Amino acid sequence: MKVIYFDCFAGIAGDMTVAALLELGLPLAVLREELAKLPFTGYTLESVPAERHGVSGTGFRVRLAEEDQPHRHYSAIARMIEEAPLKPGAKALAQKIFRRLAEAESQVHGVPLERVHFHEVGAVDSIVDIVGTAIGLDYLGVEKVYSSGLPFGRGFVWTAHGRLPVPAPATALLMKGIPLTADVGEGERVTPTGAAIVAALAESFGPPPAMTVERLGYGAGEKEFAELPNLLRLVLGDLEETTRAGEVLVLETQVDDMTPELLGFLMERLLEAGALDVSFTALQMKKNRPGTLVSVLANPGDLERLSGLILAESSAIGLRYYPVQRITLERRVEERETSLGKLKVKLLGNGRITPEFEECRRIALEKGLPLIEVYRTVERETWQG
Repeated sequence: MKVIYFDCFAGIAGDMTVAALLELGLPLAVLREELAKLPFTGYTLESVPAERHGVSGTGFRVRLAEEDQPHRHYSAIARMIEEAPLKPGAKALAQKIFRRLAEAESQVHGVPLERVHFHEVGAVDSIVDIVGTAIGLDYLGVEKVYSSGLPFGRGFVWTAHGRLPVPAPATALLMKGIPLTADVGEGERVTPTGAAIVAALAESFGPPPAMTVERLGYGAGEKEFAELPNLLRLVLGDLEETTRAGEVLVLETQVDDMTPELLGFLMERLLEAGALDVSFTALQMKKNRPGTLVSVLANPGDLERLSGLILAESSAIGLRYYPVQRITLERRVEERETSLGKLKVKLLGNGRITPEFEECRRIALEKGLPLIEVYRTVERETWQG
C-alpha cells in the first residue's frame, strides 16, 4: 500500500505541500494540465530550487496577473470543483479538504456552511495549492496519509479580518485533536490551507508508520526562520502488511421519523466527514413503528466530529458508541490495461483484484455499455489465477 507521511517539523502550508509533491515525482506539466480544468486563468506556476539552512528543497509559487483577488464562498468553490473534469480521486480529496476548512470557518464566524466566505483561502493561489495537493496525492497513488504533530507558532498575522493571533482562529480550530510539537519560535508556522490538508486527510498523528521509504521531498516555504529550516518533509513509501488489526469505534442511533431522503443525505455527510463506513438496518420500534438503526464505523479521533454531525443532521437526541477490533486486508490501487482501455483496479493483500466502481462507471458511460458487462470484462482480464 502506497502511503505518505507529513513530517511537519517546521510547520506546513499549501505551497510547501505542492512543492514537496513535485520533489516526489509529480510533473509540473501534469499539475498545469490538471489545474487548467478549473474555470479561471490569470496565473502562472513556478517550481524553483530552494535552500533553507543548507538543506536543498523546492519552492512552489503561483504568480498572479492581478494582485486583487475576488473572495469566494465555499458553495461556489465546491460547485466549481464538482463541475471541473478532474480525476475522481483528486476531486474527492479537494472537496474533502475544502469542506473541512469551511466547517472550521463556519464555526468561527457563526454562519451556515453554505454562507462561509473565504478571503485569503478563496483566492486563486490558495485554490491552486489545495487542488494541486489533491492532484499530486492522486497522481502518486497515495492511499493513506499520516502526519506528525504540528507546531503552534507565536505572534500575530495580518488577515482580511485584521491583526489576529498565530495561529488564526480557523487554523487553531483545525488543529483541534492534533498533537502539538515543541515551540519552534515566532511566526505563522501553520497556515489555514496547511492545517486543512492534514486535518482532512491524515489517518493518525504521531511518529511515522512502519513503512519502506521510497522517496523524500522537501517543500520550502517563502519565509526564512532563524530557528530551523522552513521546510515540509514528505516521506513516500509502502506498507507491506497483507492484513492489519486495529481498533475503531461503532457509533449507533435509532430513528423512527426520518424520510429516505434525509437518511441518504446523512450518509453522504458522514462519509464526506471521514466515516469509514455507514449502514442502515431496518428495525421494529416502540408503538409498532418501523425504524432505522444508523451504524457508523469511525476512527477514534473522529468521534466528536461524527457524533456532532449525527445529532445535527438526524432527528436523534442521543447516540451510543463503543470500541471494536477489526482486521482488514491491505490494498493498493494500480492502473491496468484492458480491452476497454486503461483503468484503475484495487489489489488486495490476499492477491484478489477488484474493479474500482468509479472507473467502471466512467467506461460504461463513455462506451455506452451496461455496467455489469464492464465489471465482468475487467474482472476476467485482470484476474490472477
